[in-house]
Amino acid sequence: MKRILIRNALLVATQDDALGEIPGGDVLIEGPVVRAVGKNLPADGAEIIDATDRVVLPGFINTHHHLYQVLTRNLPAVQDAKLFDWLVYLYDVWKHIRSEDVLAAARVGLGELLLTGCTTVADHHYLVCPGECADPFSAEAQAAEEVGCRLHLTRGSMSLGRSQGGLPPDTVIQDEESILCDSERVVAALHDPAPLSRRRVALAPCSPFSVTPSIMRKVAELARKLGVRLHTHLAETVDEERFCLERFGKRPLAYMEDVGWVGPDVWMAHCVYLDDDEIRRMAETGTGVAHCPVSNLRLGSGIAPVPKMLAAGVPVGLAVDGSASNDSSNMLRELKTALLVHRVGSGVSAMPARAVLRLATRGGARVLGRDDLGRLAPGQAADIAIFDLSGMAYAGAHGDPLAALLFCGIDDRAETVLVHGDVVVRERRLVRLDERRLAHEARAAASALLERAGV
Repeated sequence: MKRILIRNALLVATQDDALGEIPGGDVLIEGPVVRAVGKNLPADGAEIIDATDRVVLPGFINTHHHLYQVLTRNLPAVQDAKLFDWLVYLYDVWKHIRSEDVLAAARVGLGELLLTGCTTVADHHYLVCPGECADPFSAEAQAAEEVGCRLHLTRGSMSLGRSQGGLPPDTVIQDEESILCDSERVVAALHDPAPLSRRRVALAPCSPFSVTPSIMRKVAELARKLGVRLHTHLAETVDEERFCLERFGKRPLAYMEDVGWVGPDVWMAHCVYLDDDEIRRMAETGTGVAHCPVSNLRLGSGIAPVPKMLAAGVPVGLAVDGSASNDSSNMLRELKTALLVHRVGSGVSAMPARAVLRLATRGGARVLGRDDLGRLAPGQAADIAIFDLSGMAYAGAHGDPLAALLFCGIDDRAETVLVHGDVVVRERRLVRLDERRLAHEARAAASALLERAGV
């Protein structure tokens, strides 16, 4: 079995309560798992990765994304739009997407995430168009396999079109039978529930303003029958709160509870507009949150009350959200933004660097229901990010090298990244695919998509 020894790190930040932080630490990997963590571990013929002047961490976990949006980043018409206006415009572009576009976008988005230390990605794909984009999920799975990333793909759906008072155009909605049948197909074809699984599936109707209460209930029942998790957007904006009050007579979380969407098998993106009682209810039910600070700032949606959530015991992970509301798939930038934004929202001591790192590792693992990810400890998945702190950007910052990763730096690329014990980033470059070719293919796909949409 292949063995790798990461040796003599400036710091190994295990994110494990028992092992803590180990200056001068080593990590021994056998096959897909961590075998030992400590100091002066024997090499015994292992491949050596010299971690001198480097910080070694568990790979980051991105709990919410929309990879297909890579092709519609930075569009001038919606650079300054709020969520509902942004969506209405972009839905009319996205309805022209094809499966090969999803593949090109996912390769780039997953590659960007790996390069910034992210090893597990939960992607929420809800745009299932008839004809040329009938199976985007297989395309995403192919991209993850090629790039080398661990993937939690979610079979999203939309069933409430504009003619019924929803936001998406009717051409991208599906009827209930189609949603349920294809959800079952995707789970059967792509979900692997085994420990250390590299691919899992969740079911994920898009949002209160794009699906009906009926499909929310039926998807929840199906997911629990199949033993998979549930995911959606919730409480992202004041407009959404108004929509729920007018259409359902309830605030977003109360509506979700009414349709069976709270519990430890559920996580929701954003949750910017939750009051104290709702936060308490999230904690009581174990319902998780994917916190997306850059997207929430980019769209002017607000600052989620994450410090309150953490104090109450809500499971919280970190996420970059879609590449058209973040305009990158940079996981380390997400950590840095989370560090700063809550200092404005909740006070300068509200979000210490180690709390942010916990969100991006242990927190994300908990939100996704994974007890084999998010820590460096014996038996855990060998998903590891190594950052080089030897450059000028970190000079003078070695009094706390772990915090320096968030407070300092001009280059967010990890030097080395391993997933499942395989090196997938080496010397700040993707190992398995050519980055220049990926960029070229995605640019071509984006141009063709915008041309089809008349933009």
